[in-house]
Amino acid sequence: MDHYGILSLLPPLMAIGLAFATKQVLPSLFFSIWLGSTIYTGWNPVAGFARMTVEYVVGSIADPWNAAIIVISITLGGMVGVISKSGGMKAIADGLGKKARSARGAQLVSYFMGMVIFFDDYANTLLVGNTMRPLSDKMKVSREKLAYICDSTAAPVASIAPFSTWTAYQMGLIHGVFKTIDVDMNIYEAFLRSVPYSFYGIFTLLFVFLIAFWGRDFGPMLKAERRARQSGKLFAPGSVPLASKELTDMKIKKGIPLRWYNAAIPIASVVIFLMIGLYIDGYSAVMKKGAPELIELLKNSPMSILAIAGVVGEARVDHALMWGVFSGTLVALGMAVFQRILGLAEAMNAWVDGAKSMMTALLIIVFAWGIGSLCKDLGTATYLVGILQGWMSVAFIPPLVFIVACIIAFSTGTSYGTMAIIMPIAVPLSYHLAGGTVSGILFATIGATLTGSVFGDHCSPISDTTIMSSMASASDHLDHVKTQAPYAISAASIAIIFGFIPAGYGVNPFISLAAGGVATVVFVRVVGKKL
Repeated sequence: MDHYGILSLLPPLMAIGLAFATKQVLPSLFFSIWLGSTIYTGWNPVAGFARMTVEYVVGSIADPWNAAIIVISITLGGMVGVISKSGGMKAIADGLGKKARSARGAQLVSYFMGMVIFFDDYANTLLVGNTMRPLSDKMKVSREKLAYICDSTAAPVASIAPFSTWTAYQMGLIHGVFKTIDVDMNIYEAFLRSVPYSFYGIFTLLFVFLIAFWGRDFGPMLKAERRARQSGKLFAPGSVPLASKELTDMKIKKGIPLRWYNAAIPIASVVIFLMIGLYIDGYSAVMKKGAPELIELLKNSPMSILAIAGVVGEARVDHALMWGVFSGTLVALGMAVFQRILGLAEAMNAWVDGAKSMMTALLIIVFAWGIGSLCKDLGTATYLVGILQGWMSVAFIPPLVFIVACIIAFSTGTSYGTMAIIMPIAVPLSYHLAGGTVSGILFATIGATLTGSVFGDHCSPISDTTIMSSMASASDHLDHVKTQAPYAISAASIAIIFGFIPAGYGVNPFISLAAGGVATVVFVRVVGKKL
């Protein structure tokens, strides 16, 4: 469908341009799909609007996998709402908070708390900031440092976790783009194979740990930490802490017992039923498929790694995830009601509140599926390959995609929106430039898209998680952005030099992770200064 030529570039370029100009991703995607549909229907805007709604919006939702992702995301968001309302996550946070007895300890406990609350970036930010703020204040840790730790262990963790509110969204994007390039692959496996290429997120997590463990800082953060430690001034003179009771006060029912297992058991239930579901669904698929070698292996060594891997590889991940999140939700609701922590009506209201938090993300992903299908119909990837094949090496794709994702996410303040804009363009391009094969370059491009989007959202002054980190930590917002930026840019530079550039030339990601890890250690040790 390359006969649309340069016109096939207009919808994605319009999406990027409008997102830059308006800072609003949803209308940018909406009007871009409408434009593309209008082009496809011979410049008839009415017919284009009709095609957009039926083919690219409703058509995306009608896909069984996409519908499952929507239900999974809503259900997981609801579960997070219940375990938050019942005090389970706060109990975990309070338990960790008791372990800190110094400024170093307060920072490290904040870091590990952020790692533990991996399944949702909003819950992570609000819990870490609100729980640790009184203790970090007592230990004279600057509000800027607490905000940095909150922000740097939210999206970077959630985006690479085996399951989280981010995982379902990212898998939905991968599924949509794989459908457009006709790649038949287990989507969960594809996501997991992209995780080692999430260099920025991984190096950021290491960076935060080293900064806290060694007590070394540089740039504006060093100045802030010296001010707090030496004078006790937790924020700079003239700064205004960005504190909002609506966001910083945790909405937990007063007088309820805080029990850590009210969060741990539902989360464990998701994992357990997910694994069981993968095996059951995969086993059923193997038997229906009639794969003789695998069936023989299951008879002789049913619990061997090869047998389990073969079975799981045949499973429908959307089915298993559905069983997992529904089971976890039922466990969370049951525990809250039967312990009389929440009444049934209160528990259901908490579930609905949690589910509501996923609505914006789900609308974005529906439009992302739509623009992906539209680009396939217009032949966008085919046209790009045709004009780039002669002069652009596929090796340039991962670092270039990472940088572009960083810029767009920083300018728009949204990770989800950036992923939705870039994924349908970058992944087909890398796939076709690599000769139409599923290779490391494909997963490196996926990783570059996902983690580049995290970088921009993580640093942008208009990002919701950046703002919420300032609020939960009661830090001046611009001070938070100013002190965090040098750290984020340093981690991103290491990701480009030691991660994405080598990945473009086929270097194993684990070699890059080792090299980048050493570089991060050396950088913090050399550049960072003791207070």
